[in-house]
Amino acid sequence: MNTRMEEIMHAIEHNKLTADDPFRFHCTQCGKCCINREDILLTPLDLFRIANELKLSLKEFIDQYCELYIGPDSHFPIIRLKPRGSIKRCPLLKNRRCSVHKAKPAMCAMFPIGHVIAFPEDGTSSNAPVIEYFYMNPGCGNNTRTQTIREWFDSFGIPLDDDFFIEWASFQKNFVTLIREAERFLGEAAMRQVWSPIFGILYLCYDLERNSCHSSGKMPKNCCEDYR
Repeated sequence: MNTRMEEIMHAIEHNKLTADDPFRFHCTQCGKCCINREDILLTPLDLFRIANELKLSLKEFIDQYCELYIGPDSHFPIIRLKPRGSIKRCPLLKNRRCSVHKAKPAMCAMFPIGHVIAFPEDGTSSNAPVIEYFYMNPGCGNNTRTQTIREWFDSFGIPLDDDFFIEWASFQKNFVTLIREAERFLGEAAMRQVWSPIFGILYLCYDLERNSCHSSGKMPKNCCEDYR
């Protein structure tokens, strides 16, 4: 486990907050949170919003700014922003400012707050998944401002009841189970042949012109339900 992941796991275990718990942080726009970053993972909604903002197709945006890989533990297809240079800066950082501020990835917009999904322990759907929040030591900015998570999210237009995040996390959980079963039967060589179309199904089957994903905050039904 790398250092960044250890920090996240520690924060999840020790720094949990509710939506109305206060935390101290003030962004000074120093850009430090955008360097030494190899962990900015993108959801389909992130891709959709940023591609729209940059007026690029999804494929153009991925080719220019992203890396694709298979999660070593989850075995889930992952897209991340490709860090650049010796300081491993976010490729969207321009003059120490985010060039897509209005459409920045969800994990960047929430910083220094993170969130995870808690699924029912019995694996049933009798209880709905719950979003849990945690505070990460930002290593930048200052502590001159106090706000609750609710206030912080409201200031950036981020919904607390994030239906997309719940749907995407639930989809990932179910999909990983299917992938591991497929790997058992198909083997490594056969799986290499199917990863490319799987990436396309998960991340590219969105209609940018309709803008439905951007406006509703939900996964397009043909991508989520057909492959659940």
